[in-house]
Amino acid sequence: MNDDSTLQSRLGLSEPSAAGFGLTVAGFVGFMGIITAEVLYPNYSTRQDISDLGSTRPPNPVIHEPSATIFNTTMLVTGAVVVLSAYLLYRTVDRRGFPLALAVFGVGAFGVGVFPGNVTPWHGIFALLTFFAGGITVLLSARVVSRPFSFLCGLFGGISLLVLLSVFFFGLVVRGSHPLEFLGGGGIERWVVYPLILWLPAFGGYLLAGADGATGTFADEQRS
Repeated sequence: MNDDSTLQSRLGLSEPSAAGFGLTVAGFVGFMGIITAEVLYPNYSTRQDISDLGSTRPPNPVIHEPSATIFNTTMLVTGAVVVLSAYLLYRTVDRRGFPLALAVFGVGAFGVGVFPGNVTPWHGIFALLTFFAGGITVLLSARVVSRPFSFLCGLFGGISLLVLLSVFFFGLVVRGSHPLEFLGGGGIERWVVYPLILWLPAFGGYLLAGADGATGTFADEQRS
């Protein structure tokens, strides 16, 4: 009996179904964890960086509890579940680039939880890894799903990467103000992050709906 059959016999789930369940949970935990940390953070504004919920940056970092613990734990759980889901998909799909990118996305999120904003330069490294890998993951997912959902994946991934790259373009090349500057740094960051978080339960739901509990039509579809 192979591992896939063992998973089905124990949980009644195919590997795509289990991955879909994990990604849906990861999206829920990520979204609600951020919201909860925001509510409990004194005088917090969405114009602030999301990572401020864990800790602001040096030289005078500010940490508010319980927001910091909630945010850091949220990132740890979300990242770990995404990595596990990526492993399950890696065992299922032929196009390995997508699950590998998904795993890097999860590692980035986990690293953000391990290294809060006051831990430099590691926090910044893992945050950028999360943003870039997340956007690439969502774009690659458009190749393993059917239409019209593939269009949504392309849209979500494209928006996230476009906004992220525009920050570097206007900051390093143009050296001028960003067109979305009126949103504040945190507002711009949310245009990068939220499409990725919204994609998690959307793609997870797609896997749950497409896997039949026996062979999983998702795997058959992307192999064709």
